[in-house]
Amino acid sequence: MPSAEETAVPQDRPVVAPTRQDEIAAAGSELIGGPAGRWAWHGSSRLTPVRVIALVAIGMFALGMAQKMPCYDWAWFRGATSQYTHACYSDIPHLYVGRGFADNLVPYFDRLNGDMQYLEYPVLTGLFMEVASWLTPGGSMQYREQMYWMVNAGMLMICAAVIAVCTARVHRRRPWDALLVALAPAFALTATINWDLLAVALTAAAMLMWSRSRPLAFGILIGLATAAKLYPVLLLCPLLFLCWRAGKFREYAIAVLGAAGAWLAVNLPVMLLAPQGWEKFYTFSQERGIDFGSFWLVITQRTGRPINIETVNTAATLLVALGCAGIGALAMMAPRRPRFAQLAFLVVAVFILTNKVYSPQYVLWLVPLAALARPRWRDFLVWQACEVMYFLGIWMYLAYTMSGDSHKGLPTEGYQLAIALHIAGTLYLCAMVVRDILLPERDGVRADGSDDPSGGVLDGAEDVHALGLTAGSPYGDEPPGDGPRVDWGAPPPDAEPAGRPSGAV
Repeated sequence: MPSAEETAVPQDRPVVAPTRQDEIAAAGSELIGGPAGRWAWHGSSRLTPVRVIALVAIGMFALGMAQKMPCYDWAWFRGATSQYTHACYSDIPHLYVGRGFADNLVPYFDRLNGDMQYLEYPVLTGLFMEVASWLTPGGSMQYREQMYWMVNAGMLMICAAVIAVCTARVHRRRPWDALLVALAPAFALTATINWDLLAVALTAAAMLMWSRSRPLAFGILIGLATAAKLYPVLLLCPLLFLCWRAGKFREYAIAVLGAAGAWLAVNLPVMLLAPQGWEKFYTFSQERGIDFGSFWLVITQRTGRPINIETVNTAATLLVALGCAGIGALAMMAPRRPRFAQLAFLVVAVFILTNKVYSPQYVLWLVPLAALARPRWRDFLVWQACEVMYFLGIWMYLAYTMSGDSHKGLPTEGYQLAIALHIAGTLYLCAMVVRDILLPERDGVRADGSDDPSGGVLDGAEDVHALGLTAGSPYGDEPPGDGPRVDWGAPPPDAEPAGRPSGAV
């Protein structure tokens, strides 16, 4: 991690207070004393924004754990329906037994009991699951399942703190934007459903390294993240176009080589020693049918006709390719070079929206990217509300399908509405990000004349290969020093008189 000196904000560039530029943040800050005024005290040197955000993230994670207590106490073990009606389902305790960890089977090397299959997770996630099983104490099977979930929750809490801290430190002058991550309700609700937070934490750390102009460290972390989940490799796609536009081919090549090397270092031993077990994740992803949360499921349910899985695989791949091409065109033709976080959010959103399955914890992939791409509370909360509705919708739908003739829960039409809300919310946030790219003067991150605070070597770089534009300054027609700047250190026009108790944000 960078030292305190490296991350210190210059005195002439104060930390941006979101309560001075975001109406929703200002209204919410009334709970802690209101927006920061001219004479606001920002706390001791020990209570820095990054530490506050980390503590808030841990607190929200703990609330998410508390929400799982009905399942922890009894619902995981006393029938399938109750864990859905209480919306507290988690894969973790079920896979402790179902994937052989309770029987000390070695992932990828040992076949599952009574089956001819292997663990269907990427290698680094499998290692994470195995380490948690080593730390799980003995006892009755129910106790061991509970403890396995608890051990994993503790390890995932560390990942959540890493995500919050890395997000806070990506934009040196905007650490408070990471409160979007720390306070995201969907983040807390889905954090312990599966092991996605490992890949999200590695991706957040990679974004931090890129923002510090460390392409090799970025590449290594992206490679490790891809060894835990497939989606992080997609970030190399928009980065290619951004580096192309800025002429940073050397830095991009270093990042790609670092990613390839790190991925191979993790995967190659298992690939050579247990090839059948290693390939299970990839064959499972191809052979998996249309599943919960995807628009493909809505199509099959509404038409009553199945779609061949090969057709879905081909169509989904083509849609992702078209989406990446569109993002590439946007990167090359936008009036100003887009920020890396903006395009990273868009490419992952395209992958999520076109996939043949959308598990509720996939929202974790987008939360830190959304906080960096468009740190506006209104739009973020609109999207989060849609995701929370989907979170409740999938469990109520499963309760409906599992409850037999009693039909307790959400019928098929209601679940389709929940899927539509998830898709609409994600598309809405994507539209806001695209608008910021096409109208860079409306991008709040750039309101003070900044270029790309998360861009690392791209930040402030001149355009070299911009399509349809004359290569030159990334700041547009006027250099940053000559254009208007917003003084976020000054109080708003309706600020309270000096001396009013005020929050630090």
